[in-house]
Amino acid sequence: MDPVIPPIDGQVSPRYAGFTTFARLPRITDVPRHDVAVVGVPFDSGVTFRPGARFGPSAIREASRLLRPYNPALDVMPFHECQVVDAGDINCNPFNITTALQEIEAGVSELIVDGKPVVLLGGDHTIALASLRAINKVHGPVALVHFDAHLDTWGPYFNTPVTHGTPFRVAIEEGLLLKEHSVHVGIRGSLYAASDLTDDEELGFTIVHAREFHTTPFLDIIERINRRVGDAPLYISIDIDVLDPAHAPGTGTPEAGGLTSRELLELLRALSTRKLVGADVVEVAPAYDHASITAVAAAHCAYDLVSIMSRQRTQ
Repeated sequence: MDPVIPPIDGQVSPRYAGFTTFARLPRITDVPRHDVAVVGVPFDSGVTFRPGARFGPSAIREASRLLRPYNPALDVMPFHECQVVDAGDINCNPFNITTALQEIEAGVSELIVDGKPVVLLGGDHTIALASLRAINKVHGPVALVHFDAHLDTWGPYFNTPVTHGTPFRVAIEEGLLLKEHSVHVGIRGSLYAASDLTDDEELGFTIVHAREFHTTPFLDIIERINRRVGDAPLYISIDIDVLDPAHAPGTGTPEAGGLTSRELLELLRALSTRKLVGADVVEVAPAYDHASITAVAAAHCAYDLVSIMSRQRTQ
């Protein structure tokens, strides 16, 4: 097997120099093979409020320059144990959602041959549907842990069936998700009606509301999520607006009362024993960010996801 090519050494080349790949990883074209891929999806034509997440992948990559090779929280050297690469950006049509979803699905499919896991850097949450369609062809229906302020199981907006508010309703309808193994985490804020919650439950989801983090022991929440996922193959989808705007101002639909970045990272690490087959980090809109707060949080989430995948690939 070809040797692993690690990221550029930050003690040799300053972190602000060189190509801006995720964590300064080698580009996919620089290596003969890969085990885990990080790929950008600069698409935000499905947003319903503030646009700008198409610039998310580049902002996350820039914020990831400070990441170091050892992850002490998970006790893993993710870039040394597996060949992790930055696969660049998937070209997707900014004017046609249907065409863009087809292009994203095809791009993800190329990266996950033989069950290789992938982390998508969004882009808006519409892209999760294309990713799940590709994942389904390899793994079949999967469990979903969806970190978000919003359910994203609403019906069509403006007679458009797929937007960033609808991907998981469509995913359920297409049989991409395991209904009794999927959970939303961090839900909060206003809704269109009380029926939004009952409709979501009928689709097969359970919810850990953001307010529960004030009344329920954190370890109990972790146990509940892990029990829900069980032994099913897992897809993790992170809308960065799951974080409170104090921790993630740079997003399109901010809601007060969210999680802290520390809570989100610990929740991800608590899922490290599940079978993680794919993930996305979406809705980073750098035009509304301050001091790269949101991009830094997203970069660290992606780093932990890659760390989990890398460790699982070597077990």
